[in-house]
Amino acid sequence: MRTKRSWSAMEITMGSLFVAMMTIGANITSIAPFMVVGGVPITLQTFFAILAGLILGSRLGALSLFVYMLLGLIGAPVFAQFKGGLTVLFTPTFGFIVSYILIAYIAGKMAERQRSVKMYVAASLVAMVLNYIIGTNWMYAAYLFWFEAPEGLTYTLVWSWMMVPLPKDIVLSIFAGLLAYRLERSVVRKSSFRNREKIA
Repeated sequence: MRTKRSWSAMEITMGSLFVAMMTIGANITSIAPFMVVGGVPITLQTFFAILAGLILGSRLGALSLFVYMLLGLIGAPVFAQFKGGLTVLFTPTFGFIVSYILIAYIAGKMAERQRSVKMYVAASLVAMVLNYIIGTNWMYAAYLFWFEAPEGLTYTLVWSWMMVPLPKDIVLSIFAGLLAYRLERSVVRKSSFRNREKIA
């Protein structure tokens, strides 16, 4: 029988670290302008959201991303372009922020079932696909119902916009899976963090 337990100092620290990394990932082009390629910013939010699930596990990973979203909504400048506040709720890209919570949970659940390199990479790619499905459909709905839509907007056009960052996200997702597996084998599984997770 599973019993409720409080979060350890290590878990709180690890979760906070990923909140910070999500903030950096959202604004990486402000720190490193060379990461804008052909006018397209190479953000790292999806990469860090996947890592959060794979490394922290489904529960803590999802909770960390929920805290990230909550911080942004109460006004902390943690979203892209250092934005924050409730107005972000009504932007076309807020669906991607919501999706980070789910993809961290799904990636974590898959990794918890089988800690193999194939599963880690598969979990990363499934998470990326979910990120695109949720984020893109939210974007289309936003333009359709509450945000001023560009002229000639269609569902196909919105998806065509997402084809630009897709190759980057595929590569980064695979890298996230490989990196998380390497960290699992070399560091995480030997740590008190993972041992505590097993007895939860």
